[in-house]
Amino acid sequence: MIFEDIDTTIPTLGPLRVPSPIKRGEKGALAFVNDDDKVVMDVNLNNLIQKVKEGRELISFEVAGPREKLYFDPSKLRCGLVTCGGLCPGLNDIIRAIVLELFYGYGVQNIFGIKYGLQGFIPKYRHDIIDLKPETVANIHEMGGSILGSSRGPQSIDEIVDSLERLNIGILFMIGGDGTLMAATKIAEVITERGLKISVIGIPKTIDNDIYLVSRSFGFDTAVDVATQAIRSAHSESSGYPNGIGLIKLMGRHSGFIAATATLAQQDVNFVLIPEVDFDLEGPNGFFAALESRLNLRGHAVIVVAEGAGQKFFENETTEKDESGNIRLKDIGLFLKHTIMSYFHTKGTDISLKYIDPSYMIRSLPANANDNVFCSFLGRDAVHAGMAGKTKLLIGRWNNHFVHIPMSASAGKRKKIDPKGKLWLSVLGATGQGPLKNSD
Repeated sequence: MIFEDIDTTIPTLGPLRVPSPIKRGEKGALAFVNDDDKVVMDVNLNNLIQKVKEGRELISFEVAGPREKLYFDPSKLRCGLVTCGGLCPGLNDIIRAIVLELFYGYGVQNIFGIKYGLQGFIPKYRHDIIDLKPETVANIHEMGGSILGSSRGPQSIDEIVDSLERLNIGILFMIGGDGTLMAATKIAEVITERGLKISVIGIPKTIDNDIYLVSRSFGFDTAVDVATQAIRSAHSESSGYPNGIGLIKLMGRHSGFIAATATLAQQDVNFVLIPEVDFDLEGPNGFFAALESRLNLRGHAVIVVAEGAGQKFFENETTEKDESGNIRLKDIGLFLKHTIMSYFHTKGTDISLKYIDPSYMIRSLPANANDNVFCSFLGRDAVHAGMAGKTKLLIGRWNNHFVHIPMSASAGKRKKIDPKGKLWLSVLGATGQGPLKNSD
């Protein structure tokens, strides 16, 4: 990944003059973070030495955490929270962490939840606004989904900012994926154009773990956890029948991180198909031939496919888009199920194929313990950033530190598996699958 062209400057609304009320224990203040505390993006020692020799700047992120002085007066502040896009384990954990830190850490009394995503800002939808208190969020981390609900599709940015003005919101916390972050960027730009003092803080949400410049997104650990159970079940089913095949479709529109990581976590998989790595079905080196060879050798096989893999097989079909403008992917799971069955039928070979798609079950589950802790850090650091008047940023994890990432550096871009990187090479080693590609 090339970092030279990335501007990591974080905008602020103004000077910090309000002392932070954060305390810990009887002996004084929690250790505060300074804006000069940085995390270098590229930790490769040779690269660092070379940059220093050449006098080049070392690109780095601000460390997230509480600041000693604040921009906002907590006693007068009103905050808004909104969750957008698809459901994901950990949404309620993020909401809970933000509310508890605002209320108990800073003494902010006015915290509002915007219902059903960006629709909640638009008057014509007439969605309610929830008054969020500690008692409101006390047990929501035990539930899946989002207590605020969600929605897809673009809404008028001007109407959203109008609503923020009417509500007198000082900090807006937006929890969502790439589309949400792009919307957040536009909202922040209109806020700046109007000369308003509203902070916009993003908490990146994608179960696929494909947010650019974010090493891990919340919900991913839970998704991998449950996906391994699906793999385990598929392996039991396939090995229990002659020529048994277990086929699992997992999330991953553009990036195969869940498929690859779950495969390494539960090493019963023989083939992994992801969007980043092309494959053929027919031909001597294609997937069908490799699958047939596996059945002849061991009598069963387990296949994991990410939902965005193999979309080239649908090139002649009509392209549709969802409410947010994203291309609706064709169902590669069902496609493979039918084509595999057809292939072996023409060969006169009886197979027993079991197809598993746990996607929506995974998306709506509560977060596991690891994600629960991770969400707590993200939510609290989002509050610290907002209280310090920072804006147009998202909270992410980089080189084992929570940091401030400019929205402009991440929005509209996507993180993908490197086919020559350690993750994919480890998958190839664990599965033993070849390239599944005929010579061009």
